[in-house]
Amino acid sequence: QVQLVESGGGLVQPGGSLKLSCEVTGATKSQYAITWFRQAPGKEREGVSCIGITDIKVSYIDSNQGRFTISRNFGKNTVYLEMNSLKPEDTAVYYCAARPRACSRFSSTYDDWGQGTQVTVSS
Repeated sequence: QVQLVESGGGLVQPGGSLKLSCEVTGATKSQYAITWFRQAPGKEREGVSCIGITDIKVSYIDSNQGRFTISRNFGKNTVYLEMNSLKPEDTAVYYCAARPRACSRFSSTYDDWGQGTQVTVSS
């Protein structure tokens, strides 16, 4: 089982930036793909971006337009989501999740989740 802990959320003005962190611990953590999801009030949870075990990176939301960048630091066992040019519609609870081997945009295919971190974009 993999344990995940998110941090880095907060309140930011439109156009601002945030860098979220997901600390990953547990057995064979290097064999897991890590995906960032988000869930806004009243909406379904949606995949944002995934990094696979070979460091392949996948973006799942068209509105990203290159604003979000996922990365991994193996030495710190941490996956990051750097978010720039934030918009009010990016407001949501952001979660990281792990699944063996391959990336997937479907939340039902993930067994291990963090507790989430709130991101609020507002002036």
